Amino acid sequence: MPLRHFSIAIPLLMVLPVSAQQIEVESFVLDNGMEFLLLPRTEQPNIIAAGWLARVGSVNERPGITGISHFFEHMMFKGTTTIGTSDAERDRSYREEQANLRNQLLDLTWGEQYEHHRRGEIDDPWDEVSDSPAIKELRSRLTNSKEGHKQVIVNNEFDKIYTSAGGSGMNAFTTNDVTFYFINVPSNKFELWAWMESDRLSDSVFREFYAERDVVHEERRLRTESTPTGVFQEQFNAMFWQSSPYSWPVIGWTSDLNSYTMEEAQRYFDIYYQPSNIVGVIVGDFDPDEIKPVIRRYFSRLQAGRHAPPPVVTLEMKQLAQKRMYAECDCQPQIELRYHTVPFAHSDRPALEMMAEILNGRTGRLYKSLVEGKSIASSATSSAGGFGAPAKYAGSFSFQAQVKGDALPEDLELAWYEELERLRNEPVPAQELQKVKNRVAADAYRRLESNFFLLLQIGYYEALDGWEHINEDPKRLQAVSADDILRVADTYFERTNQSVAIYNRTAGGDPIDEDLLALGPEQQRNVMLMLKQMENYSLPGLLQFRAQMGERLQQIPPQQAEQFKPMLEYLLKKMDERIAELQAAEND
Repeated sequence: MPLRHFSIAIPLLMVLPVSAQQIEVESFVLDNGMEFLLLPRTEQPNIIAAGWLARVGSVNERPGITGISHFFEHMMFKGTTTIGTSDAERDRSYREEQANLRNQLLDLTWGEQYEHHRRGEIDDPWDEVSDSPAIKELRSRLTNSKEGHKQVIVNNEFDKIYTSAGGSGMNAFTTNDVTFYFINVPSNKFELWAWMESDRLSDSVFREFYAERDVVHEERRLRTESTPTGVFQEQFNAMFWQSSPYSWPVIGWTSDLNSYTMEEAQRYFDIYYQPSNIVGVIVGDFDPDEIKPVIRRYFSRLQAGRHAPPPVVTLEMKQLAQKRMYAECDCQPQIELRYHTVPFAHSDRPALEMMAEILNGRTGRLYKSLVEGKSIASSATSSAGGFGAPAKYAGSFSFQAQVKGDALPEDLELAWYEELERLRNEPVPAQELQKVKNRVAADAYRRLESNFFLLLQIGYYEALDGWEHINEDPKRLQAVSADDILRVADTYFERTNQSVAIYNRTAGGDPIDEDLLALGPEQQRNVMLMLKQMENYSLPGLLQFRAQMGERLQQIPPQQAEQFKPMLEYLLKKMDERIAELQAAEND
């Protein structure tokens, strides 16, 4: 998941012209169609942030293979013919055997078990409790094959090679619109990066294809099913999007995760991981004239695709009536209101983003009114991206707040309508608007400090519409007028264009940690997800996780890190408590 940037209220606009935002990115295209975006800079000597993105995400999927883009994110770390195995021939034999067994298993499940399910004879066609004797036998043979396969697998060899060469922060993320892989490497190890990444793009073998789905199921359990509002947010999202492929979750539906075949996966890979659909991004201490021959030597071996990726053609239907969802969970009562707005490249997006900035922050209207003034909310925020990554093909705007004291979610809803009416009927005063613009300009400039964050911005903008947004968006935001905000507030925020999710606390639920309540709903979910992950860590793993978090924090500009401080302090406190428990258990 891409990191969200928080605005900093420091008025630097008078001393920091917008022209300072300009960065010079060089586009370099190979004969096979793969593009590289190069940004040399020496602010962090001897370090390069290197990555590549595939223009593919959950929006490119269909029912039956939802979640496969995210699944490939996992697969791409499993290695190639030369990396990740001690015996390539035995490794291939195990993979072929597992594909054959799994296809037989799928035929029986989709046929016999689905028919039993349709007739009401079993509750879940995938539940092993309902296995027929034939399915049990196939499942046992598949398990034995996966166990035998482990003998020739070299776990985490990709990471080990990079780490031994001084690489750090290797990771990836998948969103609705893009899959992005990245790492920091020493400048003198760029050729290693070029060989490693071109190797996995040209020779990935999808090792542990059938074992890794269990890992994804566990990730889904942690991220969605084990968090208080996770499954309800998934349902709310599916309710909000009527026809758009944004309606299914990035991680996919459970039955689809169970149903991928190797053949289907290979077809998907061949379409969306071809060179013309991939962009490399290189930021840091390098000489373009020196790395271009290296890029040519390694990435030119990728074969051009035979068929272009198909366009995303299904548009979201216009919403004609308000939708409401009520849920009970072990959480603080809260509310989300969401409206359909515009895709990322639309000319109204800057005005909607500026509207969100006016509402947000300690000096924003929501905090002043709902938290300090009426004292009915412990947190209140809005987002022109719907509390997720900006979307390429459709857009949304969300308001989210958590109750305080005896207030009800409906009280927060009424307070939101009051703030919305102000924006629809009263021009934002010039001084207030300029103050927000100063904050936005300062934040945009600070995001240029780190190679890593520059890499993310360049790559993500390129996937959505073009890397040039990193230069142009600050200008567009500064050009937003009070009349623009009046116009978009009046255009997109009708009740018929609105979906509402109300979360009430389950009666008799466990007490909620007061320190956790001090965080906003989104931060609470992130913290609880990480705490769930911590439960499965051994002491060495947890110590490593804590060290990695410290490394990531060093890459965040100090001013932005300050905005994360309450969440990070709470998380580190819980991590230290867990570390102490594990250490005490070892000493007993």
